[in-house]
Amino acid sequence: MNTEPLDLYDSHYDRTETDVYRAVRAETFGEDLGQTSWITAEECDEHCRWLALGPRQRVLEIACGSGGIAARMAQRCGVSVVGIDIHASAVEAATARAGALAMHERLTFQAVDADARLPFPDGSFDAVYCNDAINHLRDRRAVLSEWARVLRPGGRCLYTDPVVVTGSISNAELASRSSIGFFLFTPLGVDAGHLHAAGFRLVLTADGTENVARTSQRWFAARARQRGPLCQLEGSTRFEDLQRFLATVHTLASERRLSRFAYVGEKQGPEQAAFPQAPAKC
Repeated sequence: MNTEPLDLYDSHYDRTETDVYRAVRAETFGEDLGQTSWITAEECDEHCRWLALGPRQRVLEIACGSGGIAARMAQRCGVSVVGIDIHASAVEAATARAGALAMHERLTFQAVDADARLPFPDGSFDAVYCNDAINHLRDRRAVLSEWARVLRPGGRCLYTDPVVVTGSISNAELASRSSIGFFLFTPLGVDAGHLHAAGFRLVLTADGTENVARTSQRWFAARARQRGPLCQLEGSTRFEDLQRFLATVHTLASERRLSRFAYVGEKQGPEQAAFPQAPAKC
């Protein structure tokens, strides 16, 4: 197995609109939003409801990728979105998407390291959204505190964590699951403490593990059917390594040894901080 981190992201963003990747996404997700994660369009719409998004609100998307989720939020909810990503190629792809949709006024993208202090004033957003990427950030409590800083009082954050430890996992499985870069694995229950410490009330916790199991299986099968053109594009070694990664994701999710949860937090004012309420569960 290749010991170097697999490049699932940067090289993909450079060619996100190639015919073979579009075909793989269409087969995997049904509706193609340029995804390189486990989210479907239907799940994105559900996340928008949980965030209570509406016209004229301003959203910060962390790890925006090629901008498909941001565009859907803007189109469906009437919000404006600022997307940030550490990959310059993702920002370029997202900016091109905004141009193609004639949505530059409501969609803007910047290359930003989300592990560092964010380049935005206090209270400048109504919502913060991060899909399947918080596990790539190194200091979760500091990251959540920074999200709280840029949110207005009463604003909400929503993030999904696709690597919550809910069973026994071997070192080989952990290595394969984290082969695409830095990963922070956390046990179930840790996030509630981090959110509270950062100044959030935990509003909702939702289990999305089944979606990972389904999506990873479809992604593996779709790529297998496009093996020839993908091997030409990626090289046979990278193709096989990514297939191994997807197979591991499917096994761990379907056996519920690694789970995916969504967490919704609401920024509290000083008078609310002493009285946290129990979250809803889905």
